[in-house]
Amino acid sequence: MTASEPRDAATIERFTDLLWLERGVSANTLAAYRSDLAQLDRWLEGRDAPGLLAAGRADLLAYLADLSARGRKARSAARLLSTLRQFYRVAVREGWIAADPTLQIEAPKLGRPLPKTLTEAEVEALLAAPDTATVEGFRDRAMLEVLYACGLRVTELVGLRPEQVSLAQGLVRVVGKGDKERLVPLGDEAAHWLRAFHAGPRDALLAGRPSEAVFPTRRGEQMTRQAFWHRIKRHALTAGIQKHLSPHTLRHAFATHLINHGANLRVVQMLLGHSDLSTTQIYTYVARERLKELHAQHHPRG
Repeated sequence: MTASEPRDAATIERFTDLLWLERGVSANTLAAYRSDLAQLDRWLEGRDAPGLLAAGRADLLAYLADLSARGRKARSAARLLSTLRQFYRVAVREGWIAADPTLQIEAPKLGRPLPKTLTEAEVEALLAAPDTATVEGFRDRAMLEVLYACGLRVTELVGLRPEQVSLAQGLVRVVGKGDKERLVPLGDEAAHWLRAFHAGPRDALLAGRPSEAVFPTRRGEQMTRQAFWHRIKRHALTAGIQKHLSPHTLRHAFATHLINHGANLRVVQMLLGHSDLSTTQIYTYVARERLKELHAQHHPRG
């Protein structure tokens, strides 16, 4: 074990391996679990406390209190506690420990955060921002159109392969979290831009290089989500959008605008690939808040 590794690195790996085998948990989520557990393990070691499997309720409460004193926000602490609960639940099930030390620990109270989204006019401005006279700009326009039309996660968008897209049927087969598949309608506008991109600009972008990505880079590689996120921010500046954006902003806009126009919540859940309807319900609150804003702005008694 190197100095940088936690004491219980092998246990952490066993835990994440089980999650991957049993649930197909994504690599990003597994990395977050490893990081959370490794930080706790190092904290315990620094206080000559027992390792992860010997830690008790008092140890975990002291760790959470220490994080809070150092400015850890309630939402971040709740996510960490969720990781610990999953870890110790698996540890009990596998017989690594006899009792779960997180059972008597209450999660911090959280408010309901509303996802940041864009108005329909702002979305239109963002979609029109890329310079389609360049091959990169044409690709970006097609990517933004598909992202908004289908409500994809950025990782789902950049990972698209040609066999997942049927322009004839107007459908995209999306492979989401946990390798779960869903079919999402593409829409006429997104289909138009995707078809036009593959009719010429894509080949010009690749200059003879082979690529399995629907939206490749000049080197023929799959674009990283970080690279595309930087491009979104650049196009937002061009569009004059001052709001703080996140990689999920267009996904939030997709869901909010559907509900604003009367879409059924269950349908939106299926399109987004949410396993739990409660995750989708947040968008009804976004729509409600927007209605309140419009009422206050335009009604004489608002």
